[in-house]
Amino acid sequence: MGATRTPRGKWIEEGLRALAAGGPDAVRVESLAQALGVSKGGFYGYFGSRGALLTEMLDTWEHEVAEAVIKQVESGGGDARARLERLFEIASSADGPVRGTTAELAIRDWARRDEDVARRLRRTDNRRMDYLRSLFRAICTDEGDVEVRCLLAYSLRIGEHFIAVDHGTHTRAEVMELTKRWLLR
Repeated sequence: MGATRTPRGKWIEEGLRALAAGGPDAVRVESLAQALGVSKGGFYGYFGSRGALLTEMLDTWEHEVAEAVIKQVESGGGDARARLERLFEIASSADGPVRGTTAELAIRDWARRDEDVARRLRRTDNRRMDYLRSLFRAICTDEGDVEVRCLLAYSLRIGEHFIAVDHGTHTRAEVMELTKRWLLR
């Protein structure tokens, strides 16, 4: 019986974990193989180079945080409010090496120093914001209100993890729920 190959997706996930932990320089074939408990030979069966892996990591991230999330939201049906509720739930529970916050923040940091990554990030941000706009337009008639709600919702998704504040008599979860209700009013 032949040896089982480490799936391509595992290399990509481990690459995203390394990126989150130490930036793009931390994504090294030897380190990934060691983390996966395999030899690096399997890597070259999938990827021609480290650069090819980095590209596929970004492709995977971009697809999963935009198109796959949108498909997941849309598959549940319902009106715009129901879809926004579902989107907020998906975003608040996003975890793991691909959809989790650590990969998101690492890619945003990387984009500050790499124009190609910055272009991808802008494309992804625009796709996500366009989808938010399509949903908020169904519950708001004022375009300014739509844009404000979209920016607040999106900023909260990205920046909430940087905010270290006490909320008085409320828990963070309660404040997040109040914020969601305010955005959906």
